[in-house]
Amino acid sequence: MRKLLLCAAAATAISAANAQDIQNNPGSNHGNRFEQLGTILPTPNEYRTASGAPGPKYWQQRADYDIKCSLDEVNTKLTGSETITYYNNSPDQLTYLWLQLDENQHSSINNANYQNSSTVGGSVSVTTLDQMMEQRGDNGYGDHIEKITDATGKALQYTINKTMMRVELPAVLKPGQQFIFNINWNYKISDRQKYGGRGGLEYFPGDGNYLFTMTQWYPRLCVYSDFQGWQNHQFAGSGEFALTFGNFKVAITVPADHVVGASGQCQNYQQVLDAKHFARWTQAQTTKEPLQIFNLDEATEAEKHKSTSTKTWVFKADMVRDFAWTSSRKFVWDAMPANVEGKKVMCMSYYSKESYSLWSKYSTKIVAHTVKTYSHFTFPFPYPVAQSVEAANGMEYPMICFNNGRTEKDGTYSEATKDGMVGVIIHEVGHNFFPMIVNSDERQWTWMDEGLNTFCEYLAEELFDNKFPTRRGPAWTIADYMKMPKDQLEPIMTNSENIVLFGPNAYSKPSTALNILRETIMGRDLFDYAFKEYARRWAFKHPTPADLFRTMEDASGEDLDWFWRGWFYGTQPVDISLDSIKGYVIDANAQARPMGGGRGGRGGDGGGANRDRSLDKPSVNPFEDISKVRNRQDPNIHFLTDVDTTLRDFYWKYDRGIEPYDSIYKFKAAAFAMDSIDDATKAKYAGKYLYEISCTNKGGLVMPVIIQWTFTDGTKEIDRIPAQIWRKNEVHITKVFLKDKQVASVLLDPMRETADINEANNSWPKMDEPGKLGMFKARQAARGQSQGINPMEHATQK
Repeated sequence: MRKLLLCAAAATAISAANAQDIQNNPGSNHGNRFEQLGTILPTPNEYRTASGAPGPKYWQQRADYDIKCSLDEVNTKLTGSETITYYNNSPDQLTYLWLQLDENQHSSINNANYQNSSTVGGSVSVTTLDQMMEQRGDNGYGDHIEKITDATGKALQYTINKTMMRVELPAVLKPGQQFIFNINWNYKISDRQKYGGRGGLEYFPGDGNYLFTMTQWYPRLCVYSDFQGWQNHQFAGSGEFALTFGNFKVAITVPADHVVGASGQCQNYQQVLDAKHFARWTQAQTTKEPLQIFNLDEATEAEKHKSTSTKTWVFKADMVRDFAWTSSRKFVWDAMPANVEGKKVMCMSYYSKESYSLWSKYSTKIVAHTVKTYSHFTFPFPYPVAQSVEAANGMEYPMICFNNGRTEKDGTYSEATKDGMVGVIIHEVGHNFFPMIVNSDERQWTWMDEGLNTFCEYLAEELFDNKFPTRRGPAWTIADYMKMPKDQLEPIMTNSENIVLFGPNAYSKPSTALNILRETIMGRDLFDYAFKEYARRWAFKHPTPADLFRTMEDASGEDLDWFWRGWFYGTQPVDISLDSIKGYVIDANAQARPMGGGRGGRGGDGGGANRDRSLDKPSVNPFEDISKVRNRQDPNIHFLTDVDTTLRDFYWKYDRGIEPYDSIYKFKAAAFAMDSIDDATKAKYAGKYLYEISCTNKGGLVMPVIIQWTFTDGTKEIDRIPAQIWRKNEVHITKVFLKDKQVASVLLDPMRETADINEANNSWPKMDEPGKLGMFKARQAARGQSQGINPMEHATQK
């Protein structure tokens, strides 16, 4: 009876504390953070079910292309013709078709004209003035449509509206019918370095050659879908594409000394390559290391002579939503097969002497690592090739992408250059999965491809090297963005063209949210199963956000509406403060023994004892995160740089000197008198400790409460309280814990998993944060950044 009375008294005390909390908050303590999304999501139907899966009557359109184009290198002009076969698989009758003319974004006449605010600073560049002058007239860029005809050669009427073109159908296109038409066009190729954009040319004045990256280069069908009809929003530069799947046959005529890479498989290597280079290509089919079909000496020699004859390369790509290509005489071209879940995928890279010492070592192996890693977390890579092109930018298309990573003239490079190259190759190759296959609408929801892909990039980077300085994924990296003024923040669900800070909103925050779901909310097993189910369900289809949200819940059995509501529809940050700690020791002799610190005891053995953090040699890896720790603990995970020792360069060794550090904080507990009970119960509980923790949700975004206890003997223990603890009071909580040992210090979110924007209120006793300058210096030193020559270059001079 006495034991029961003790438990009842404790429960009453805790309930009374909660009641007092409610009285202290005159406003409602229960908002809508745990309400279901309900009508915020579209109503399920026969096309998209409430489970998040495609419905029994799901449909999507198809467009096949047969394209012939010719590159005029002297006049930097592209001329082309295409035959399009459009399949109406919808239940609707169509009277017109919409096509995208993305090249018009470079036009001073037909661009989308989505202007941004601008100011006059302390100076202005000549390039800026030149561009402003060009905008006052016709700069000559953009698509020039020569003619559009049907299959019989009869002219079709069309209307160009900026970056969109409407083609009038001569008769209604009924469900199940197809329509064949032809477009002839040409355009002047823009300089990417001057005008920006995702495709165009780059000129190398040192050797007088061009590198062409031909992207968004032909008139392309817009998506017509069940959830919005035609997606014909103007192309303004930020929001990318919504495209229709189909089969491509493309014939590309270029100078005879150019090397061409493109979406799909080349159909005539034996005709465009001489016997020596075709033999190398054949040998590359079974090589274990990247084999150079065109090597550096050959590429350097080709730069000196420009052929006046031409060759036509023919490529085929099936079930893709787009097609891109690259062409230059500057290219080194290497290739290596990768076994991706039992299927051969040819991994290839194209790069020039400007990036040779870095790319020849890493690029193709990173391509292989990416398709293998993404296949593990989603579905087996379905295409026969995956290619990476060094073009001083980052952009993705089916089976081919464009990346950066150029070295110094002496072949050395900084760690930032190497890490940036590794990250961008993983990211752009990864886009084959999102959105090239899981084909979301980038123009409406950038985060659905960039955010999901950045999350998978994070997983691949973590498995590349356990010390890789991943920038987007660990929860703590998004905290600075989430604490910004509200007028600089938008919900993740914001339309692409209306985002102020594009990178954090569309890439970093959704990636971080998914990582938090995986590591902190759901756990790896549940998350990985549900995420793979989403990818599998919507491969080669057009998903919406609701399809993702519903699938993740349907496949995991977790109610995540509170999470989507807070992270994707809101802008509130995470800021859970540790307000107080009350400690009690259970005394079998029923004598209270006060041990100080009614609110946790800021005194005791010292909040600053044993703290030493040198900025000259950082004792903390600033890029450590919960995923790195768990990956090291998983015996089934093997990091690529551990398996393939050829990837251990200067910086791999340079980073291995980082040592962890710890600070010890202590506080003493007050005594708690135990009622007179039997000896067995006394023996069971005597000397144990009760701790009552109080926390406040200052940021607004509900998250799990993760508590690290450090005991007086130096050992540690972590308790994880799910976010649902806030469901009855979204502002304040208290929680009582029973511990076997006396606690020295308490820390919330020790592995920085929740994106808490204010770590200063996460500890007891209060722990000082390093100043921003100190943290910056520590991170820079940890990464090997330097002013002047890079560490690699410095080492070679010794």
